Amino acid sequence: MFLEQFPGEGRQNGWIEVVCGSMFSGKTEELIRRLKRAQFANQRLLLFKPKIDDRYHEENVVSHQGSSLSAHVIDHSSEILKIWTNEKVVAVDEAQFFDEGITEVSNVLAKKGVRVILAGLDMDYKGVPFGPMPALLAIAEYVTKVHAICVSCGNLAQFSHRTVTETGQVLVGAVEKYQPLCRSCYNKIAH
Repeated sequence: MFLEQFPGEGRQNGWIEVVCGSMFSGKTEELIRRLKRAQFANQRLLLFKPKIDDRYHEENVVSHQGSSLSAHVIDHSSEILKIWTNEKVVAVDEAQFFDEGITEVSNVLAKKGVRVILAGLDMDYKGVPFGPMPALLAIAEYVTKVHAICVSCGNLAQFSHRTVTETGQVLVGAVEKYQPLCRSCYNKIAH
Protein backbone atom coordinates (compact mmCIF):
# COMPACT_ATOMS: atom_id res chain seq x y z
CA MET A 1 0.00 0.00 0.00
CA PHE A 2 1.31 3.44 -0.96
CA LEU A 3 1.58 5.90 1.93
CA GLU A 4 2.12 9.54 0.96
CA GLN A 5 4.58 11.41 3.15
CA PHE A 6 5.29 14.99 2.16
CA PRO A 7 7.05 17.86 3.94
CA GLY A 8 5.15 19.75 6.61
CA GLU A 9 2.50 22.22 5.51
CA GLY A 10 3.39 25.89 5.43
CA ARG A 11 7.07 25.31 4.74
CA GLN A 12 8.56 26.97 1.70
CA ASN A 13 10.52 23.93 0.58
CA GLY A 14 9.68 22.51 -2.79
CA TRP A 15 10.20 18.93 -3.84
CA ILE A 16 10.03 16.58 -6.81
CA GLU A 17 7.75 13.55 -7.15
CA VAL A 18 8.04 11.04 -10.01
CA VAL A 19 5.36 8.51 -10.89
CA CYS A 20 6.77 5.90 -13.27
CA GLY A 21 5.94 2.51 -14.71
CA SER A 22 4.90 0.74 -17.89
CA MET A 23 2.06 1.48 -20.26
CA PHE A 24 -1.37 0.86 -18.65
CA SER A 25 0.02 1.00 -15.10
CA GLY A 26 -2.00 4.04 -14.04
CA LYS A 27 0.71 6.75 -14.13
CA THR A 28 -1.52 9.46 -15.58
CA GLU A 29 -4.44 8.39 -13.40
CA GLU A 30 -2.21 8.82 -10.33
CA LEU A 31 -0.95 12.19 -11.57
CA ILE A 32 -4.52 13.41 -12.08
CA ARG A 33 -5.53 12.07 -8.64
CA ARG A 34 -2.77 14.09 -6.96
CA LEU A 35 -3.67 17.21 -8.94
CA LYS A 36 -7.37 16.94 -8.10
CA ARG A 37 -6.46 16.78 -4.42
CA ALA A 38 -4.32 19.92 -4.83
CA GLN A 39 -7.22 21.64 -6.62
CA PHE A 40 -9.57 20.67 -3.81
CA ALA A 41 -7.13 22.34 -1.38
CA ASN A 42 -7.26 25.50 -3.54
CA GLN A 43 -3.62 25.19 -4.55
CA ARG A 44 -2.77 26.95 -7.80
CA LEU A 45 -1.35 24.50 -10.30
CA LEU A 46 -0.07 24.12 -13.83
CA LEU A 47 -0.16 20.93 -15.87
CA PHE A 48 1.97 20.35 -18.97
CA LYS A 49 2.03 17.70 -21.66
CA PRO A 50 4.27 17.23 -24.71
CA LYS A 51 2.87 18.24 -28.07
CA ILE A 52 3.64 14.78 -29.45
CA ASP A 53 1.02 13.17 -27.18
CA ASP A 54 -2.31 13.74 -28.90
CA ARG A 55 -3.79 10.25 -28.39
CA TYR A 56 -6.97 11.15 -26.54
CA HIS A 57 -7.11 14.95 -26.70
CA GLU A 58 -4.97 17.69 -28.20
CA GLU A 59 -4.98 19.88 -25.09
CA ASN A 60 -6.05 17.81 -22.09
CA VAL A 61 -4.11 15.20 -20.20
CA VAL A 62 -6.33 12.11 -20.38
CA SER A 63 -5.74 8.76 -18.68
CA HIS A 64 -6.59 5.44 -20.32
CA GLN A 65 -9.52 5.30 -17.86
CA GLY A 66 -10.88 8.61 -19.17
CA SER A 67 -9.93 10.98 -16.33
CA SER A 68 -9.00 14.36 -17.76
CA LEU A 69 -7.49 17.73 -16.83
CA SER A 70 -6.71 20.79 -18.93
CA ALA A 71 -3.01 21.20 -19.76
CA HIS A 72 -0.53 23.47 -21.48
CA VAL A 73 0.81 21.72 -24.59
CA ILE A 74 4.50 22.44 -25.11
CA ASP A 75 7.43 21.35 -27.28
CA HIS A 76 10.37 22.08 -24.98
CA SER A 77 10.89 21.99 -21.21
CA SER A 78 12.11 25.61 -21.17
CA GLU A 79 8.53 26.71 -21.93
CA ILE A 80 7.49 25.62 -18.43
CA LEU A 81 9.46 28.41 -16.74
CA LYS A 82 8.10 30.96 -19.22
CA ILE A 83 4.49 30.01 -18.37
CA TRP A 84 4.96 29.51 -14.60
CA THR A 85 3.67 32.42 -12.49
CA ASN A 86 4.29 31.24 -8.91
CA GLU A 87 1.86 28.29 -8.94
CA LYS A 88 2.54 26.00 -5.94
CA VAL A 89 2.15 22.80 -7.97
CA VAL A 90 3.61 22.11 -11.41
CA ALA A 91 2.93 18.77 -13.07
CA VAL A 92 4.21 17.14 -16.25
CA ASP A 93 2.68 14.12 -17.95
CA GLU A 94 4.63 11.89 -20.36
CA ALA A 95 7.91 13.30 -19.02
CA GLN A 96 9.91 10.73 -20.99
CA PHE A 97 9.12 12.65 -24.20
CA PHE A 98 10.77 15.86 -22.98
CA ASP A 99 14.34 16.99 -23.51
CA GLU A 100 17.03 16.53 -20.84
CA GLY A 101 16.39 20.13 -19.69
CA ILE A 102 13.29 18.92 -17.84
CA THR A 103 15.62 17.86 -15.00
CA GLU A 104 17.02 21.37 -14.53
CA VAL A 105 13.56 22.93 -14.87
CA SER A 106 12.30 20.60 -12.13
CA ASN A 107 15.22 21.53 -9.87
CA VAL A 108 14.70 25.27 -10.46
CA LEU A 109 11.01 25.01 -9.58
CA ALA A 110 11.63 22.86 -6.48
CA LYS A 111 14.25 25.37 -5.30
CA LYS A 112 11.56 28.08 -5.58
CA GLY A 113 9.25 26.14 -3.25
CA VAL A 114 7.17 24.34 -5.89
CA ARG A 115 5.80 20.81 -5.61
CA VAL A 116 6.83 19.29 -8.95
CA ILE A 117 5.04 16.09 -10.04
CA LEU A 118 6.19 14.23 -13.15
CA ALA A 119 4.71 11.06 -14.65
CA GLY A 120 6.28 8.97 -17.37
CA LEU A 121 7.50 5.68 -18.71
CA ASP A 122 10.69 4.62 -16.98
CA MET A 123 11.58 2.23 -19.84
CA ASP A 124 10.93 2.16 -23.58
CA TYR A 125 9.59 -0.85 -25.47
CA LYS A 126 13.08 -2.41 -25.52
CA GLY A 127 13.31 -2.28 -21.72
CA VAL A 128 15.88 0.55 -21.85
CA PRO A 129 15.66 3.62 -19.55
CA PHE A 130 13.65 6.25 -21.42
CA GLY A 131 14.83 9.81 -22.10
CA PRO A 132 15.27 12.04 -19.04
CA MET A 133 13.49 9.60 -16.70
CA PRO A 134 16.66 8.15 -15.07
CA ALA A 135 17.87 11.67 -14.18
CA LEU A 136 14.40 12.64 -12.88
CA LEU A 137 14.25 9.51 -10.74
CA ALA A 138 17.69 10.34 -9.33
CA ILE A 139 16.77 13.88 -8.23
CA ALA A 140 13.26 13.11 -6.93
CA GLU A 141 12.47 13.09 -3.22
CA TYR A 142 9.50 10.79 -3.85
CA VAL A 143 9.29 8.00 -6.42
CA THR A 144 6.21 5.90 -7.02
CA LYS A 145 6.55 2.95 -9.36
CA VAL A 146 3.18 1.67 -10.49
CA HIS A 147 2.58 -1.61 -12.29
CA ALA A 148 0.16 -2.88 -14.86
CA ILE A 149 -1.09 -6.46 -15.00
CA CYS A 150 0.61 -8.78 -17.48
CA VAL A 151 -1.85 -9.58 -20.26
CA SER A 152 -0.18 -12.96 -20.73
CA CYS A 153 -0.03 -14.43 -17.22
CA GLY A 154 -1.68 -11.98 -14.79
CA ASN A 155 1.43 -11.13 -12.74
CA LEU A 156 2.57 -7.56 -12.13
CA ALA A 157 3.85 -6.05 -15.37
CA GLN A 158 6.65 -3.51 -15.71
CA PHE A 159 7.41 -3.79 -19.45
CA SER A 160 5.63 -2.09 -22.36
CA HIS A 161 5.71 -4.63 -25.18
CA ARG A 162 5.22 -3.10 -28.61
CA THR A 163 2.90 -5.18 -30.78
CA VAL A 164 3.63 -3.41 -34.09
CA THR A 165 6.80 -3.57 -36.21
CA GLU A 166 7.87 0.09 -36.01
CA THR A 167 11.32 0.41 -34.41
CA GLY A 168 11.73 4.08 -33.46
CA GLN A 169 11.98 4.72 -29.72
CA VAL A 170 9.05 7.13 -29.76
CA LEU A 171 5.77 5.72 -31.00
CA VAL A 172 2.73 7.27 -29.36
CA GLY A 173 -0.08 4.80 -28.96
CA ALA A 174 -2.26 2.80 -26.63
CA VAL A 175 -3.78 -0.72 -26.69
CA GLU A 176 -3.50 -0.87 -30.48
CA LYS A 177 0.32 -0.71 -30.25
CA TYR A 178 1.36 -1.85 -26.75
CA GLN A 179 0.61 -4.43 -24.09
CA PRO A 180 1.94 -4.71 -20.55
CA LEU A 181 4.03 -7.79 -19.76
CA CYS A 182 5.89 -9.11 -16.73
CA ARG A 183 9.63 -9.77 -17.05
CA SER A 184 9.19 -13.48 -17.76
CA CYS A 185 6.57 -13.04 -20.49
CA TYR A 186 8.43 -10.05 -21.96
CA ASN A 187 11.63 -12.10 -22.23
CA LYS A 188 9.76 -14.91 -23.99
CA ILE A 189 8.07 -12.64 -26.54
CA ALA A 190 10.50 -9.78 -27.09
CA HIS A 191 13.78 -11.62 -27.27
